[in-house]
Amino acid sequence: MAKMEKIVFWYILLLLPAIVLGECTCDSEDEERNKSEALKYKMAALASILVASAIGVCIPVLGKAIPALSPERNFFFIIKAFAAGVILSTGFIHVLPDAFESLTSPCLKENPWGNFPFCGFVAMVSAMATLMVDTYATSYYNKKNLKNGVVTTEGGDEEGVIHTHSHAHAHGSTTMMADSNSELLRYRVISQVLELGIIVHSVIIGIALGASESPKTIKPLVAALTFHQFFEGMGLGGCIAQAKLKSRAIAIMALFFSLTTPVGIGIGLAITNVYDENSPTALIVEGIFNSASAGILIYMALVDFLAADFMHPRMQGNGKLQLGANVSLLLGAGLMSMLAKWA
Repeated sequence: MAKMEKIVFWYILLLLPAIVLGECTCDSEDEERNKSEALKYKMAALASILVASAIGVCIPVLGKAIPALSPERNFFFIIKAFAAGVILSTGFIHVLPDAFESLTSPCLKENPWGNFPFCGFVAMVSAMATLMVDTYATSYYNKKNLKNGVVTTEGGDEEGVIHTHSHAHAHGSTTMMADSNSELLRYRVISQVLELGIIVHSVIIGIALGASESPKTIKPLVAALTFHQFFEGMGLGGCIAQAKLKSRAIAIMALFFSLTTPVGIGIGLAITNVYDENSPTALIVEGIFNSASAGILIYMALVDFLAADFMHPRMQGNGKLQLGANVSLLLGAGLMSMLAKWA
């Protein structure tokens, strides 16, 4: 999974800028363009997003240093619910409408783009593909690791070593350890699939922001993306913390997440003079990638975050925790939705 993440990351970074360049066949909208002022906002966006992403993804990982944010604490569920609300709202309110706008643009030919809802179709296929990857990856890692009965934790220690005993009392212990191993492997798959989905839309957002020359377009995006990246990072960091990965793997995943949008902004800055957001190729590529990203984010938020945590025995047995998580979820989704008004 880690190799797949790296391949997809570099594929997007290397090929996307090349395929979105093209001549415009549709008149651009009249915008107030100010290259020097726009550059200032881009630099501010790059710095604030980088810092917010790094802090957001690192806070849950530092649960040992901050006991309240440890995955073993109830407060962790409330933070994850808020982050899930942000991710869900990002998919439904921000990414999916952008994809719809791109694929229904008057700059595209009526046939086939105006005759079929490609945005919803790609999002649906993306969600189903995520489910399949999720299922097969979990199954593969379960068979591979549980065969040996060992799962390596963050510190490199062995966790959940399964021993077979002839005594009846040992069966319960073996089952519990097997369940613990399965849950741990599940979190590892979730963290990597989620990061894959985040990488896709983060690069596209970064390129669009970096290539824009309109301060009016960039200014609201700085606040929206900083907020979004911080809490999306907390959601991803929570999954990484629960996965108990090795320190090197944690550092790589946190670095990838933190750098993806800033790198996208850097690419956008480099291609500002030749990038045409209204060219058919750019619109199609952005629309399809955003649709796919929306499908992944919506699936991950609903299935791997909310369903998993809200059906967790600790949540089910604690009414106050359920109430806190529900309020936190609504707050995260509501705040992120409100940002759509300015972004």
